[in-house]
Amino acid sequence: MDDEVQRALDHLLAMLDKSEIIQEYKKIEAKVQDHQGLVAMTDEIKEYQKQAVKFAHYGKPEAEKQAIKKADELTAAFDDHPLVIRYREKLIEANDLLQHLTHLLESQVNLQLALTYEDLWKPSELKD
Repeated sequence: MDDEVQRALDHLLAMLDKSEIIQEYKKIEAKVQDHQGLVAMTDEIKEYQKQAVKFAHYGKPEAEKQAIKKADELTAAFDDHPLVIRYREKLIEANDLLQHLTHLLESQVNLQLALTYEDLWKPSELKD
């Protein structure tokens, strides 16, 4: 990668990292990852899902249904947790910011390409 492009990219990433939206997202993400109750709930959900697969494999439909039911209950509780709700809100905001930035960059690149190669797209002039 060109040094100038790399410097511009590094600068853009540093500015993005300092943005309030990204900072808030990182804070709430850390809280979710450090929340022992949510971590335990996630582990429990995974375990019930594994059990459901095993029960299905061994032809135990009733046990499979119970494991799926328990996993679904825990998933609903996880999804309704205020910290998870806030995390998802911040994730959407961060994603929207990144999508907007991507669109702006794409527009600028396309504009520069159009200007650079404008002569190639012009029809040749008619000669007498």
